[in-house]
Amino acid sequence: MKVFVYGTLKPGESNYPAYCGDRVTAAVEAYTWGQLYHLNRRGYPAMTFGASKIRGFLLTFADVSVLTSLDELEDFQPQRSPVDNEYQRQKISIFNLEDLLLGEAWGYLMRLERVQELGGVLIPSGWWSQISEQ
Repeated sequence: MKVFVYGTLKPGESNYPAYCGDRVTAAVEAYTWGQLYHLNRRGYPAMTFGASKIRGFLLTFADVSVLTSLDELEDFQPQRSPVDNEYQRQKISIFNLEDLLLGEAWGYLMRLERVQELGGVLIPSGWWSQISEQ
């Protein structure tokens, strides 16, 4: 089971040890297409649909049950209305750094309206890090 991460779940970021850590069987630098924002009021990023490269990591997990804890962290409940979820979990296309399609993986995206409500600031580079956002 594969998940694309671009924020606090990336290796080296704050939520990686607790939520991913020893559960990850592979971590590959990768990208997808979208728009990346820093949420000033929250201190973490959000991705929306768009046409810019968003860099992060494609994480592979042996056990699909990890989605339960990731969904909880991202405030996503599949049975809830999209406007009531913080993020939406959906399949997105992922590419390696040589521009080859790696396939689809789960990703967490936020509605643009929610990004705007939270004071999101566009990150033109497509790369977010807690260290650079402090």
